[in-house]
Amino acid sequence: MSTFYFKTEQFLHVDIETAWDFFSSAKNLALITPPEMDFKILTNLDDKEIYEGMIIDYTVKPLLGIPLKWQTEIVRVNKPFSFTDRQVKGPYKLWEHTHTYIQQENGILMIDEVKYQLSFGVLDSLINNIIIKNKIKNIFAFREEVLTKMFIKNEHTVI
Repeated sequence: MSTFYFKTEQFLHVDIETAWDFFSSAKNLALITPPEMDFKILTNLDDKEIYEGMIIDYTVKPLLGIPLKWQTEIVRVNKPFSFTDRQVKGPYKLWEHTHTYIQQENGILMIDEVKYQLSFGVLDSLINNIIIKNKIKNIFAFREEVLTKMFIKNEHTVI
């Protein structure tokens, strides 16, 4: 079984507390997910900040407009520097996403690291190379674009 990795970094002109407030609220995930994925949170979050053991249920349409249920658990929180979510139920055999925020002179360096496994056996590498890897890249490219606009336009978040 193959394990695949994806990593991206983005510098944001924002202080670490503002970044944490935004990214630790699961309701903001819909704002940075491509609209064609029709991402919807099913869990009533009550504006809660994430915590270890928090379970979040979603529906998402990752491919061909087919809706899938996805459940993640927040497995590690190191406020305001990092947190990790792991798929409990969903399309992947394994999906673990670590979000890291490093304070720098004029903002933060945000690092997203994803470790994932597929469920197609000997076809895992082929399907990853043809479909999955590019889909993940596109999702994070969309996020980068949205976050750049969001944190530049909101002057109160700029350092």
